Amino acid sequence: MSDQYSVLGDAPKKEDLKKLSSNTHLTITNLSAGYGKMEILHDFDLFVDKAQSLCLIGPNGAGKSTILHSIYGFTNIFSGKIEIEGKEITNLTPAEKLKTVGIAYILQDNSVFPDMTVEENLLMGGYIKDKTEESYQEAEKIFEKYERLRNRRSQPAKVLSGGERRLLEISRALVMKPSILLVDEPSIGLEPKYIDMVFEILGDLQNNEKKTIILVEQNAKKGLQFADIGYVLVSGQTAIAGGGDELLQNPDVGRLFLGG
Repeated sequence: MSDQYSVLGDAPKKEDLKKLSSNTHLTITNLSAGYGKMEILHDFDLFVDKAQSLCLIGPNGAGKSTILHSIYGFTNIFSGKIEIEGKEITNLTPAEKLKTVGIAYILQDNSVFPDMTVEENLLMGGYIKDKTEESYQEAEKIFEKYERLRNRRSQPAKVLSGGERRLLEISRALVMKPSILLVDEPSIGLEPKYIDMVFEILGDLQNNEKKTIILVEQNAKKGLQFADIGYVLVSGQTAIAGGGDELLQNPDVGRLFLGG
């Protein structure tokens, strides 16, 4: 039997979603959440393993970014819960989630400080650390790893290309040594060569540094090629779920989201 759970009228059940993850790191159960009094997610479930990647795709307004916002603490949560390794984190603030349970959120819009140097931008990632020397140590590790940033460390961030800016945004989140990366639209506004670079960097963080990655990606094909598992959202609920490769082959997903 395929580990792909279906669509349109026959949404995947909680047990189906659990089968896509064997040793769950982050769990969302029966979550209803939104902004103000408006509920966008309805009884939503999500299961992702340590060092697994999950891509959320679907039409605009389906609730993809609202899932990231809810995990990070930017929404009103009406019911349900969010847990890491069995510890409930539903009502922690974003700062608490970053500092105590290692969740980092990488925004979709250009969030570098253009007139600050690359190094200063990186150090901003550790602004809530108690010990600033730890931020410097993490920044040095990042400069060792990414020559593109090392070569520009003393230059203002506005000199960076679009791809280098996205690398800086990702790297800034790494200063806090998170275990979970929430990545909103990593390819948005980038030329194809930089899109490939950004997904290579995310792949390295998942495979070599064992980060759990949950991403929202408009470029459904690219997102599903990258991710271990995918959820297709429609109107605040999961309509289809399966392995990334399987969803790429699913004719319903192809017709709706891949231009097939």
